[in-house]
Amino acid sequence: MNTIVRTAFVDAQAAMPFVIAQGRNIETRIYQRRYPTFNYGLHVPVVTEGNEWAIGTTFFTVDTAGDAKFLSGAGTDMPFNQATKDMASHDFAMIGSGWEWNLEEVNQAALYNIDLNGTKALSAADKVERLLNSIAMIGSTEKNWTGFVNAPGVSRADVAADGTGSVTFWSAKTPDQMLRDVNNLLSSVRANTKEVEWADSLRLPPEAFRLIATARMGAGDGTLTVLEYLRKNNIYTAETGQPLDIQPLRELATASQDGGGRMVVYRKDPEVLRFHLPMPRRVLQPRQKSIMGFETGIIARTGGTEVRLPGAMAYGDEITAPPV
Repeated sequence: MNTIVRTAFVDAQAAMPFVIAQGRNIETRIYQRRYPTFNYGLHVPVVTEGNEWAIGTTFFTVDTAGDAKFLSGAGTDMPFNQATKDMASHDFAMIGSGWEWNLEEVNQAALYNIDLNGTKALSAADKVERLLNSIAMIGSTEKNWTGFVNAPGVSRADVAADGTGSVTFWSAKTPDQMLRDVNNLLSSVRANTKEVEWADSLRLPPEAFRLIATARMGAGDGTLTVLEYLRKNNIYTAETGQPLDIQPLRELATASQDGGGRMVVYRKDPEVLRFHLPMPRRVLQPRQKSIMGFETGIIARTGGTEVRLPGAMAYGDEITAPPV
């Protein structure tokens, strides 16, 4: 017959080694868990460089001005080039979420050879990831940060209001009109930067993504969906031979100025935009906080999403209606 090994801790200090050992197990489980619904790295390049405790980051930009012209061998009018430098900084902040145990929970875990309450730990990890995702996508009003879907320096325009009933929404447009809206936005990046920048990625509200993923070309009897056709027939792919990265993003469903759907085209590169994460999730060492209590937590440090080259992005608004 199996015998249960009975372990009892008289006080919290005696239980502390067990708490620490269990904390290591919980930490491992936290990092094994995936958070696909908070995959901000799929949309914004995540930068973890620099000291994790730094107060922020500073970077420099350089621009040049000058000209070239015909010269005489005896001339003294050589045109000289000038370089201008600018400096900018971006602050970091810490976030966190914790959980706690008491002596009763610790003794019961030791008595029955079970883990301490991992549900609390996974919940804390989930809350940290959820906040990081929110900061990356829409920013933080508390810190006066904007995010990927609402950066103020990015050019914005409503798509053409030529759908059925003179509306902008894709649900009232033909496949050709939807394709034109996307290519017009891609073209705006090329035109606004004098052919210097291009957009290699497209993010859509989920409703718009599902629409083009199921709508067929032609009169509804084509063999290709609008999404399949768009992946192969857009100005970025035509110009570079590379596929356009197209993904849905739920935060875009209400990102337009009127609360409707917004699409984003951009070059997905840390040079253009980045999500500062100098300290990814870190599980703290458990500590005794009272006569019978223990606590620990998860922290992270972030600077939010920073758009450094807004000309390499563009917003197209009102492609879907505001949620009812």
